[in-house]
Amino acid sequence: ARATAMGNAFTAMDGDISSMFWNAAGLANVQRLETMFVNYDWLAGVGFQYLGFAIPIRRVGVLGFSVTSLTVPDDKVRTVTEPEGTGEYWGAHDLATNLSFARKLSDKFSIGGNIKFIQQTIWHSHANTFALDLGALFITPFKGIRLGASLANYGGELRMMGRDQKLSVDPDPINQGNVEFINSLYETDAFPLPLMFRVGLSGELVSTKTFRLTYGVDALHPNDNTEAVNAGLELAVGETFFLRGGHANLFRENAEEGLTLGGGLRYRLWRTQSILKIDYSYVDFGRLKYVNRVSIGIII
Repeated sequence: ARATAMGNAFTAMDGDISSMFWNAAGLANVQRLETMFVNYDWLAGVGFQYLGFAIPIRRVGVLGFSVTSLTVPDDKVRTVTEPEGTGEYWGAHDLATNLSFARKLSDKFSIGGNIKFIQQTIWHSHANTFALDLGALFITPFKGIRLGASLANYGGELRMMGRDQKLSVDPDPINQGNVEFINSLYETDAFPLPLMFRVGLSGELVSTKTFRLTYGVDALHPNDNTEAVNAGLELAVGETFFLRGGHANLFRENAEEGLTLGGGLRYRLWRTQSILKIDYSYVDFGRLKYVNRVSIGIII
C-alpha cells in the first residue's frame, strides 16, 4: 500500500519488501527479516491477496519469496438451452509465485531479480509460464538522488489448455457410415505477458531529524499500452507517521487510475526490537470508482 499511495512511483525508492514487485534491486536495502501481507477487494469484486517475506543473508545478499493471488467470484454456468444456470458454477484465478534475490555491489549500486511462475485458471482450463524481472538502483553523488530501472515480466507466452477445450464432432454430418464422433480440441492462441519497463528517480526534498519529504517519479513503457508517468510524495514524521499522495498514469489518455492518497504507521512492539508496519492507500479509478488497500508487515 505504500507504493500505491505514492502513485506507483516506487522504482527508485530506497526500498522495502514491496520492492520485489516494483524493482527487485531495492530489496537489497532490507537489513532484517521482513514480512508483509495484503488482502483487499479489487475492482468488480475481484479479490487480491499477497504474502511475501525477505531475509538478508550476510555477505551474500537478500533473498525474498512471495505469492500473489487474484480471484474472481464464482458465477453460474449458463448455456443457450439453460440460461438460468445448469447447476454448476465456474470461477477464475491467477497465481504467481516469486523468488527474489538482491545484492549491493557497492554502497551506491545494487541489482536484483525475480524468477516467477505464473498460472492462470478459468474453470477447467489453465495456462502456465515462467517470467523474469531485472532491476538496478544507483545512488548518485548529487544530493543522494536515486536512479532506478526495472524490466518486469520478461518471459514466455500463455496458452489456455484443459478439458473445456475438448469436444466431439462429426467431420461429415451429411454422409452416414463414417466415424460420427471424433474427439477434437479447440486450439487457443497464445498471448504474451504484460512486459513493463520502468525508469525512475527519487530523492529527499526535506530531511531533518523530525521530518522527511521524499519524492518519486517513474516513466513507464509497457508493451500493451501507451507510455505514462507516475509521481508521488511521502512525508515522514519521526519515521513513525507517514502521509502520502501521488498521481498514476499522467499523460496517458483515457486512463482511469489517477489520484492516490494514503498513510502509514511504524510502531515498535513492546519489549522487542520488532517493528509493526501498517500502510493504507486510496486509489481513484474514475468511472470504476476506487480501491482501498491495507497492508500489514513486521520487521523482526
